[in-house]
Amino acid sequence: MSDRSSWVAARGEPTVTLLLRHGQTPMSVQKRYAGRSDVPLTDVGVQQAVAAAKRLAPLGIGVIVTSPLQRAVRTAQEAASVTGAPVVTDEGFREADFGAWEGLTFAEVRQRWPAELRAWLADPAVPPPGGESFAQVSQRVAAALQRVLLLARGEGRDCSAVLIVSHVTPIKTLVAAALGAPPSALYRMHLDVAALCEIDWYADGPAVLRSFNDTGHLR
Repeated sequence: MSDRSSWVAARGEPTVTLLLRHGQTPMSVQKRYAGRSDVPLTDVGVQQAVAAAKRLAPLGIGVIVTSPLQRAVRTAQEAASVTGAPVVTDEGFREADFGAWEGLTFAEVRQRWPAELRAWLADPAVPPPGGESFAQVSQRVAAALQRVLLLARGEGRDCSAVLIVSHVTPIKTLVAAALGAPPSALYRMHLDVAALCEIDWYADGPAVLRSFNDTGHLR
């Protein structure tokens, strides 16, 4: 990710990325860790995806890049149905692998792995048992972002915006990168299901966070 620590005036047009968290799932309702679990959307989650798609319809989306997990793909399909944009999957935008904590609630993890949970909360380089650290997620998300930027800026491609449909950890990671914030900033962000964020990425300047956790389309 970028290591810029101060503002640098940008020239040229940015690549606009709209970041959409997938809609509600049974595990999000129960507030369970859902990383590699390939759970579907609930009926409410599908309705949220439809509402987000309507919001996105007039924004000039040229391509949709999604996590391969079905909750993200289903959300992306709704956006594709109204924008006509092609959908590309990218493994880099999968949710973090929570290892032994997969499917558990925070309270259950705290009861069974108190020391490991404290270490995980204190250091983004520490993974859950058998899982993936936030530092590792940051590396793969950074690589996925570069693929998105190359795709958006590719020869002959004319699109006003790219939609990335993903999960809590990858989206927070992109927001932290745009702000030049440390990985520990992820612990201080809240992202709702089907929420939108917007980041402008400049080839010759800083990134700009334009919105975060926007759920106006769900009201």
